[in-house]
Formats: sequence, structure tokens, C-alpha cells
Amino acid sequence: MSNYVLALPDNLLNFLTLIELLQYRANKQSNQTAYTFLKNGETEEISLSYQELEQRARAIAAYLQSLNTKGERALLLYQPGLEYIAAFFGCLYAGVIAVPAYPPRFNKPMPRLQAIVADAQAKIALTTTSILTNIEEQFPHTPDLATLHWIATDTIDRDVIEKWQQPLINSDTLAFLQYTSGSTGTPKGVMVSHGNLLHNLSLIYQCFEHQPHSQGVIWLPPYHDMGLIGGILQPLYGGFPVTLMSPTAFIKKPFRWLQAISHYKATTSGGPDFAYDLVCRQITPEQKATLDLSSWDIAFTGAEPIRVETLERFATTFAPCGFRPEAFYPCYGMAETTLIVSGGLKKAVPIICSIKGADLEENRVIAGSGKQEGDRLLVGCGKTQLNQKIAIVNPQTLTLCPPNQVGEIWVSGPSVAQGYWHRPSQTLETFDAYLADTKEGPFLRTGDLGFLQNGELFITGRLKDLIIIFGRNHYPQDIEMTVEKSHPALRPSSGIAFSLDIAGKERLVVAQEVERSYSRKLNADEVIKAILQAVSEQHDLQAYAVLLVKTGSLPKTSSGKVQRSACRGEFLAGTLDIVADWCVNPQHKIKFRSLEAEVKTLWQKLQSGQHS
Repeated sequence: MSNYVLALPDNLLNFLTLIELLQYRANKQSNQTAYTFLKNGETEEISLSYQELEQRARAIAAYLQSLNTKGERALLLYQPGLEYIAAFFGCLYAGVIAVPAYPPRFNKPMPRLQAIVADAQAKIALTTTSILTNIEEQFPHTPDLATLHWIATDTIDRDVIEKWQQPLINSDTLAFLQYTSGSTGTPKGVMVSHGNLLHNLSLIYQCFEHQPHSQGVIWLPPYHDMGLIGGILQPLYGGFPVTLMSPTAFIKKPFRWLQAISHYKATTSGGPDFAYDLVCRQITPEQKATLDLSSWDIAFTGAEPIRVETLERFATTFAPCGFRPEAFYPCYGMAETTLIVSGGLKKAVPIICSIKGADLEENRVIAGSGKQEGDRLLVGCGKTQLNQKIAIVNPQTLTLCPPNQVGEIWVSGPSVAQGYWHRPSQTLETFDAYLADTKEGPFLRTGDLGFLQNGELFITGRLKDLIIIFGRNHYPQDIEMTVEKSHPALRPSSGIAFSLDIAGKERLVVAQEVERSYSRKLNADEVIKAILQAVSEQHDLQAYAVLLVKTGSLPKTSSGKVQRSACRGEFLAGTLDIVADWCVNPQHKIKFRSLEAEVKTLWQKLQSGQHS
């Protein structure tokens, strides 16, 4: 298995915990700015030096130690910003296990937060005075939250610093619980140790070829692995500054992301595929004229399917601003591996692979020309790194797949986390897998499907989301892309395809959000016909039901990933916010039926080759 190996500075090889790392930075780079947060997403900024962060962390830790909290789980409920970072390190400095979570919206249900509190068995909650005031008003309706010991860390007196005592921890000590986004099930707390973090941070440092003069710009949610580890901890590990903004600031005005990169001369920034697509769709010529992206040499992309079209469009759109295609850095990772699993060479352009779609349906990888109908273009996510191993395994036989065959991606190495918090059976099933014939292991079963080609990893989909109809494999993300492109009234990256067992046969259901600008003038007949025809022509499938739903109403995780199983449940429960719909079965409780006869005729024509 070929790896990319780069040398690390000597000072990064000896740390056993993140406490030692921050103490080193506070001593050697005491007055250097570590974090800058853009309060309005643009110009209003506040900063923390390494020394200031270390002092604030010790103050919070000293207060926690006075409560005898070592080994307890502490819920972190903060808006993105410097208070959150200080609280996270305060937990580490106290030997308390941090549990990052999104602060609840005022007067909104909090089922996910309550589930995390119950699962983590948290007894402490850290937050700010303003957030605590809002949460306290909801205590009568959330007794489980009311029983927590709430601490507003912005009120802790700095004088308690002197009472802090170095905790007895090592590389095996749990640092925090990273609750999974829940895209394929109930969120689970991944147990991440100090050793896991330091190994994975070294992987990222090598992959991205970071240097002390690097500069980061990050808008990603700090409660998830990419935002916390890649955006907050990696700059600390490398000893270079990072400028942060809230995800909301980015979503409301995507230009702010590129504006910050241009202003701060950032070398490293990135996000999921949708972020690059969103900027392309909303940028104006006037905004582009103000940008200089020539400093940006690591534009990482991951966390969801990476689309060739997105990379090409972004590179073309921002070439006049100095953006270079080789800056793109596709990578693969997940919470269960701390963060990164694989990545490529910094200065290389992304590797694109064309394979025949028909063979992929049979789990075979056959090279295509990229020009034939049905060919599928995949973006490579790099190779294994630093004592890690990737295996492609048949999920039924649990044996290695032969070359040119799709299988489940298994991973082993020091970055693989310790398991799921208080879930021994699921930990055993996911984190303790062995090959059936050679008994090699243990491996982490990622649940993702893919293949290796010359050591390069290509992701094809999720094992649990795979749609199998009439014995053929269909990847939902392919169908979802087809649907969103079928009509301009459909919102990008906001569709879900899933299957239902109808009378003993698997049938396809598509739910797709409508662009807000089309809501009042929606021609539902036209849009549904376009969806049905596109799915038929490109996937040789007849949809059982097509649902057009209200903008922003499809179930997604807090990190923006679509929740296919949740959508399926809402469809069966009749709780989707449907604007218009159609179904093959007139007995099904679907509002929109006027197209049924016309669509059946269309389907017959398509099957007989009469379509234009």
C-alpha cells in the first residue's frame, strides 16, 4: 500500500496530549495570534493569542476541578466563536470529556440535544450568559436539561487560575465525544482520545504540507469533526493563525468566505461540495472583481460526494481571481477515524476516474471514456497516510474484494477512535471487524462503498443508502443529481432518493425541494414530468412517487447532509411538507394525481424508445 510521507518538525513528535501542545505554543509563541473571529462575518473581529487561550482554558479548568468533575461529560453549548474554543480546552485541562453540541434555537424543539445529553450521561453544561438565559426559559418543558449543572464560562473569575492542577492524563485519555451527524441513524458518541487527535492532526499537517507561515480561513461548524479538528485544532498543531466565521454568516452571504480568504491571504480553507457550488451560484461580477485568491493553495473538499462538475465550475468561475485547479484537495474521512483517512499530493490536480455506470450497478469497476451515456465520473480522494491502512471488503463474505470491484471501505490505524460511548455491541460490530479468511484486523467498518485504483481511493456511495431494484444497484446521490438538474425550479443539493417495499418489490421514491423563487409560480405538472423523464432516461427506472416539497423542509443533519432514512420515515408518516406530488398507485395518500395517466403514457413511450 503506497503512502505519501513527509517529515514533521521535531517539536511536533513528542506531545502526548493537547494540553502539552497548547502549553508549548503558549510558551514559544505566547503573543502570536492563534484565533481571529469575524463577529459579523466580515470586518468586526476579535482575537486570542496562544497565551490568552491557555490562561482562559486554565481558569475554566480550575473552576471545573473545584467541582470534582474529572472524567465527567460536559455539554458545550456555544455559538461559534472564541468562548467555545476556550471552553473546549478548559475541559481538556480539567480532565473532563467535552461534548460539543449545537445551541438550541429559542422556543424550538430540542430532541437531538436531549438525546445527546441522555446518551452521554452529561451532568455539566458549559455555555455563555446569554444562551443560558434563553435555555432557562425552556426548563419547564425540558426537565432533563434543567437537572444539569449549568456554568456560564464568561463569568468565571481569572483569579482561579492559580488553583489549577495539571490533570493526570495520557494519550489514551478521552478528549471528547464527537456525536455523529445522524445521516444514517441515531447520533452516536464517538470516543476520541488525545492520541487519536494528535495522530490525525499529524496526518493533516503532512497531507496539506502546512508550514508556520500558513494561514487558515474556516466557516465550518465547530461542533463537527471537520470544523473542530480541521479548522480549530490543526492551526494550533501547526502553529499558524486561523480566521473563523460562523456557518450562518457564510450561508447568508457566501461571498464572505472568499472575501476573508482574499483579505487575510489564506493558504488553507475548504468545505463540502455544496459550499463551492453555492458560491458559484451567488457570486456577482462586482464581487469577483474584488477578489485575489492567488494565495489559496489548499482548497480541501470532503464530507459529502465530490462532484466533478462543481470542481470544474468553481475553477472556471474564479480563475480570473487567481484560483488554480491544483489547489483543490479532495479528501476522505469521518468521525470514527477522528477526521482524515486519505488525501492526495498538495500540488497535484484532482484525479478523475471515468467508469461505466452499467458495470458499477454490478459492483464492477470498468474504465469508461467519460463520453458515453451512463459513464460516471468519480473524484479520487487520495491514498492512505502514516500507519493507516485501507481495505476494500465484500460486506457479505467479509473477504478482500478482487481488483476492480466495489466493496465496503475498512480502515485501520492509530486515528481510528475508541468506539461508541456506552454502546458495546455497536462498537464491536463497527470498530472490531476482522477479515474472514486471513483473520487480519481489527478494522473499522466505515459503511461507505468504494474501490482502490493504483492506491487511490474512490467513493461510490453509502452501503445503507444503496437502492437495489430488480437486482441492480443504484446510488441515491446519482439519482438525486439527475433530479436536481432536470428543471431549474429544483433546489441544488436538496433532493433525496430512497426505496420502499411495495407489494414485495422495491420501488423508487424521490423527494425534492423547490427553489423559493419558484414557489408561487410553480408549474408542478411540468416539473414532475421533467423529473420522471430524466430518471427514466438516465437510470432506466420508473419512480413510484415524486414529491415536490417546501424549500428547506427536507430532513438534514446539522452539518447539512441529507437524511435519507429520516425522509423515508416522514414520507410513510405523511409528515413531509409537500407542495405537489404524484404516485403510481392512486390509492396512496398523495395530493397531486392529475399527471397519472399522462405519466403512464410517457413511461410506455420511453420504454419503447419513442422519447425525443
